[in-house]
Amino acid sequence: MLRTRSIDCPYCGEPLEVEVEAGDMPQRYIEDCQVCCRPIEFTLGAGPRGRLRVQRDDE
Repeated sequence: MLRTRSIDCPYCGEPLEVEVEAGDMPQRYIEDCQVCCRPIEFTLGAGPRGRLRVQRDDE
């Protein structure tokens, strides 16, 4: 099931709407920012809503 979540890019600070799949938990993946094109690392944890953490790929 896809869920839409609101985040701020850890590089440029722009607000983004991203879709995350609440399937196999936990998940880690990298997706480029839709504004500045830098790689954002997403970590989605287990739970009913799935805790979403975003950080720079170079941290």
